[in-house]
This record gives sequence, structure tokens and C-alpha cells, in this order.
Amino acid sequence: MSNVAIPELIQQMLTPDFYPHPVTMPIQLMQTHASIVLLTGKFAYKLKKPVNFGFLDYSTISKRQHFCHEEIRLNQRGAKELYLEVVAIGKQGNKYYLGNHGEIVDYAVKMVQFPQKTLLSNMFEAGTMTIAQIEEMGTVVAQFHANAQTNDYISSFGEVERVRQSIDDNYRQTEPYIGLAQTQQQFTETKAYTDRFLLERDRLFNERRTGGFIRECHGDLHLRNICLWQSKILLFDCIEFNEPFRYVDTMHDIAFAVMDLEARGRKDFANRFLNTYAEQTGDWEGLQVLPFYLSRQAYVRAKVTSFLLDDPAISATDRQAAAKTAGDYYHRAWAYTQHPTPPKLIMLSGLSGAGKSTLGKRIAMALGGVHLRSDAVRKHLGGISLLSKGDASLYTPEMTAKTYQRVLELGAKLALQGFTVILDAKYDCRDLRAAVVNLAVDRGIPLQIIHCTAPEAVLRDRLAHRTGDIADATVDLLASQQAAWEDFTPAERSYVTTIDTTQDLEIAIRQLHDR
Repeated sequence: MSNVAIPELIQQMLTPDFYPHPVTMPIQLMQTHASIVLLTGKFAYKLKKPVNFGFLDYSTISKRQHFCHEEIRLNQRGAKELYLEVVAIGKQGNKYYLGNHGEIVDYAVKMVQFPQKTLLSNMFEAGTMTIAQIEEMGTVVAQFHANAQTNDYISSFGEVERVRQSIDDNYRQTEPYIGLAQTQQQFTETKAYTDRFLLERDRLFNERRTGGFIRECHGDLHLRNICLWQSKILLFDCIEFNEPFRYVDTMHDIAFAVMDLEARGRKDFANRFLNTYAEQTGDWEGLQVLPFYLSRQAYVRAKVTSFLLDDPAISATDRQAAAKTAGDYYHRAWAYTQHPTPPKLIMLSGLSGAGKSTLGKRIAMALGGVHLRSDAVRKHLGGISLLSKGDASLYTPEMTAKTYQRVLELGAKLALQGFTVILDAKYDCRDLRAAVVNLAVDRGIPLQIIHCTAPEAVLRDRLAHRTGDIADATVDLLASQQAAWEDFTPAERSYVTTIDTTQDLEIAIRQLHDR
């Protein structure tokens, strides 16, 4: 970017004598369609551009001051360690000052500067992100949503007509970019999908609203707004400027992170994040609205990138790159609306310690499936945290029957929405397996039964050394489980593949995928 395109204030903020503290030179400048961030070493300063996009209005100094304070307030929820204060910017003559000097001409959010390499987006690009960190991200977001505020006013934003208004606003605001960053066909077909979804699934949206899933969420939850700083996942830079963007379905937030990971070519990471979140919250029903929000979030990413095409402060090279990025996101938004995947049920069966959950996680990541663990379902039904050990009341025959019924209902609901669903439980009784087989036959859903096995010594060792897992089974239960096991019937065997989980699971998964 040439200096010609940089306002005088920003040019002075790029010099060390502007600041009352030591800085690291050169000061780094970053910008989006709506903000400018300067990295000085120990601190970062974020200014809001004097723009008005309709959904975002920073056009006056009083509005920028207000939204700076809102940014501090709202980001205390997910990243209080980073957000420090709002600072004024004064001007005397031709010189700008940080603080109350002369005429106050703007405001900035002062933050602790964290190393850019700790941004999850940069960790991803560096190839240092791990599955464990993805799982931690899912757990952190689940807790963030559990603590997020909701009330009648916030829930009103989940009404179908209000959701429709937000969606329609996106289409209206992006019409000027038809032919520049997206095709007319993409625009028409993407809009037709969301119109149809809202019309046909109004009951589902009402269930989300009455169920308390419309909350004060983050609103912009992608990898560039998440960092791993001081061994802690922090969610920062939430939406402060627009209530309808923040008062949303929790699946709206989740979809942004899932879409971002998929757009980066890691559907396996996206799947692991999604399954971790669903297991932590118990909100498997929410996955029914996920395809709608995936398309919406890709479209929003395309929209805000498109706005850079109109920014005079953006160089020709950056504008060209923005056009390509926007085009990629418009295409992704359209692609999410096309050809839903056929449903599939995979039943994992086997004794405790047989490796069902490990295999189920791997299968879900490979096939993009929903991993339903009976251990998690049981604890959500019992109202206890996943890592708490259940007492005898959690394992009565009545609770077991209730757990398997809930797994079956969720499996049916999600499979009929086009998901591959992995049902992960012992399934040691023929009646329990028969319920799944009958569902698959009656609804025409393809079914595989995977019988997980391992030598008894391995089962005992796994159960004896299991830590940090939600399953409560111990070694002393193994003998009774073996005695209670009911072999597969001849009719069941046509569905069954037996896998020794001490062998190479990747080979087994490839074979299952081929089948």
C-alpha cells in the first residue's frame, strides 16, 4: 500500500514518537473493510473506519466512541486478558496525539498485543494446529455459549421473519457485485435455497427460539478471531456494531468456524470441532439448521470481502486478490446449497474398551459424520457434566433404555436430514440392534454395523488406564458384559464388518469408505 492511500493520522501512528511507550519498529498496519489495526510491540490499537455500510455505521465520532466501548465490554466474555481500554486521539495543529490533547478527533481500542503466530489462522497456515487444539476450541466455544445471555428480547431475533430479513439484507447488499465476484446463477440459486429453507423449516426455527438457542453470541467466529495465548484459547473481536448479527442461533456461530476450516481444506478439523461442540452441549438437534448457516456464513464472508473492492485505500493488487477471495466464498455459499449428501447410519457395537469411540471419531472425520456417543447422551439425560462419574441411578435399566431411545431418535432425525450418523454404544442386545435395523429398513437408509473387537488383555489394559474420557466403565464390569453379550443373528450379519481395533485403523476406515 502506498503512502498516498494512508490518512495523515495513520501515517503519524506509524511513527514511534506518537506513542507514550516504547514500540517495536516497524509498526505493522493491518486493515479490513471496517477497521485499522496498528501493532506496536506490547500493545495494539484498533481504529474504526468512518464508514456506513447500513448494517455497520461508524460514520461519526460519537458512534465510533460508542462502539469502541461496546467492543471492550463484549469481548470481556471471551478474551478479557486482551482488551484494556478505550483511548482518545487528539489533534493540535497538524499533529495527532494519543490521549486528550487538543481537539478529540477519534477513538481507539487499546489491546494487549499477542504474537501473530498464536492466531489460529496463522497456526493453521504454519501447519502447527493439532486435533487436541481443535477439540479444545470446541469445548471453549461450548462454554462461551453456555454463559451467553438470552432473554425474550434476544430470542425475538430468532423469529423466522427476522432471520429472513438478515438473509435478504445480505442479498440486497451484494447485488452490485453480480458479474464482478459472483455469477447471476449463483446468486439466484443460493437465494432460492435460503428462501425455501426458511419457508419449509419454520417450525424448526421456532423450536430453536423457544428452546433458548438464540443467544448473545460472538457473531464472527472464524480462525482469525481466535488465538492460543498463554496456553488458553481466546475468542476475540466479536460483533459489537449490530444486534441482529450478535443475537443469533448458537449454530450460526458454529457454522462460521466450520465453514472457515472447510474453506481451508480441512474438513476433518471442521468435523472434529463440530462433534466436540455438539457432544459438549448436547445440541445435536441444532445440526439440522447447520447447512443453512454454513451457506449464510460463506456468503457473509464473500460480502465483506466484496466491500474491499470499493475501498480507495486498498491497492490494485489487494483489490484483485479480494475479488478472487470473494468469488471463492460466493461459490462456497452456493455449493452448500447443492446436492445434499445421502443419509447413512453406522452402528458401532462392542464391549467397553473395544475402541468404539476412537474408531467412531476417525470415521466421523473421514466421512464428515455426526458421532453420537451413548456415554455423552446418557450424561446429558442425567443432567451431569460429561467428565463427572455417574452414580448407580445413571445406569439403571430404565436410564439405559432411555439413552438408547434418545440415540435412536437423534440418529433418525439427523440421518433423514442427509447426515452420516455414527451410533456409538455397546449394542450388546439384539433388541437394541433390531431397532436400528428396522429404522434403516423402514426409511431406506443404508446401514453398516461395525463390530469392534480387541484381545481381552487389551480391553482390560485400556479400561484400567483410561483417563480424561467421559465413559465410566471399569475393568470389573468386563466379565458381566461378556456374559450378557448376544451374538449377531443371521439377518444382522449381512450388515456386519468386524474390526480388530489393535490393527491399523486408517486401513480399516479406507475399506469402510470404499464399501
